[in-house]
Amino acid sequence: MAQAQKTYLIGQITSAELDALSARHPQGNFQQTSNMAALVKPTVKAVDFVGVRKAADGSIVAGCMIAYTKGHLGLEGSIWVGPLCDEDDTELLAAMTRAITVSARKHHAVSVSCWPGQVYMRRTSDGEPDGAADDLAIDNMKRLGWRHAGFDRGYGSIVNRWVYVKDLSGVSDEKALLKSYDKRTQWSVKRASSMGVHVRELGVGELGVFADIERQTAERRGFEYRGEGYFRRFKEAFGGAAHFMVAEIHVAEYVADMEAKRDALQAKVEALQAKQAQHPTTRTERQLGEETRNLEAARKRLAEAAEYAGDGDVLPAAASLFVENPRETVYLFSGSVERYKPFYASALIQHWAMLHLCVERGVGRYNFYGISGVFDDPDDEGRGVLEFKQGFNGYVEELVGEFTLPVSHVRFALMQGLRKLLKR
Repeated sequence: MAQAQKTYLIGQITSAELDALSARHPQGNFQQTSNMAALVKPTVKAVDFVGVRKAADGSIVAGCMIAYTKGHLGLEGSIWVGPLCDEDDTELLAAMTRAITVSARKHHAVSVSCWPGQVYMRRTSDGEPDGAADDLAIDNMKRLGWRHAGFDRGYGSIVNRWVYVKDLSGVSDEKALLKSYDKRTQWSVKRASSMGVHVRELGVGELGVFADIERQTAERRGFEYRGEGYFRRFKEAFGGAAHFMVAEIHVAEYVADMEAKRDALQAKVEALQAKQAQHPTTRTERQLGEETRNLEAARKRLAEAAEYAGDGDVLPAAASLFVENPRETVYLFSGSVERYKPFYASALIQHWAMLHLCVERGVGRYNFYGISGVFDDPDDEGRGVLEFKQGFNGYVEELVGEFTLPVSHVRFALMQGLRKLLKR
C-alpha cells in the first residue's frame, strides 16, 4: 500500500477484507460485500476493492467496493451505500477519497459517485427531526472535491436517501415483538395467523413463485420488474444470506377455522334468541343484533373461502426477499397478490422476518429500506408503503445523499454539458 498520510495507508484490499470490514463497521451493509460484487460482475466493466489501513498496525478502518460501468465518455464508478467510512472524521475521509481517486485513475474513469450510509438526520416515524443534522459530514465531503446532489425526496433511482428502520435491541421474544407494533398491525399479524396463512422459505427451484408475485406487483404499481433470472443470480451470489420467503394460505385450514367460528356464533345467536324469547330485555336484544351481524359476516367469509378453494389447496399470497448482514437484516423486495389482500399476508411475512432473522439471532436492527421521505401528502405515491412500515413502530434515517467526485475534470465537464443538452 502507498502512504497517504502519517496516520493511514491506502490501496487495494481483498474481497475477504471488505467482507470483514462490512461485518463490523457501523455502516456495514450487504451492498458493500463480495456477494454484491459477484452479483453485479456480469453487468459491469470492472470491480475494485480499496481501503484505508492504520499505519501503526495495518488494520483496515475504511473501505469500499467500486463498480465501474461504461458511460458516454468513459467508465464511471459507483459506490452503493458506501464507502464504509466515518465521514465526520476529516483525516480518515481524506485518505478514503485518495484511495478512491487512485482506483478511478487506474481505470481511466471520468468520475465516481457514492451514496454513503452516513445518517444526515435521524427522524421520528412521522418524519419529525429527532436529533441534530450532520452537516459536518457533507462539508467534509465537499472540501475534498465531492459534489453533493442535494436533499431530495422521493424514491432514489439507485439508492434511497430515506430509509425506515426498526430498533429491535431489547426485544427478546415473539410476545415482546408483537407488542412493539401499533394496534392495527398487531391485529393484522394475528388475523393472518388465524386465517391459515403460513410463512416458509422458498427453495432455489421455487424462485419462479417469488418472481411471478413480484411481476404481478410491478405491473400493478408501475415499477421495474427485474425478472426471474435476476433473483436466481441474487440467490447464487448471496447464498444463505438471502431469504426468499412466501406467505401461503392453507385453504382447508382457513375453511375449518371459518366453520368453527360460524358454528360458535350460530350457537351464541340461538342461545340469545331463547333468552330473549323467555325474558325480553334491551340489552339482550342489542347483543342478539350484534351477534347476528357477526354470524352473517362469518357466513359471508365462509362463502368466500369456498371461492378461494377453487384456486387451489395452498395459495401464495405474498412474497419478500430479506438479506442478512451481521449488523442488520434488510427487507429488499416484496410483492403480493391483490386477490388475497384480506389475508394480511404481507404483515405476517414482516413479523416472521423480524422474529426469526433478527430477534432469534440477536440482530438488533431491521431495515425496511426505502420510503419516499414525504410525510405530509396523503396523495404521495409512497403513502401506502410509508403507512404499512409505520405500523411496525420504527424510525426514519435521512441519509446524506449522493456525491460525485470528478476524476477527469475535462471529460466530466463535457459529460455535464452533454447531459444538459439531452435534457432540453
